[in-house]
Amino acid sequence: METSVPSSLYLGLGIAALGLMLAVTLGIVYLTAVEWRDRRRRDRDKRSR
Repeated sequence: METSVPSSLYLGLGIAALGLMLAVTLGIVYLTAVEWRDRRRRDRDKRSR
């Protein structure tokens, strides 16, 4: 028995996968930027004391 899966299902799964990868990538970029900003702030506070 052969079951056919509509190509629209594959398209939807592909778009969902790309969306999830984009969300994870943007989350990592955001966390990296926040850590970089906080590290600069901590270093600046150390030097001002």
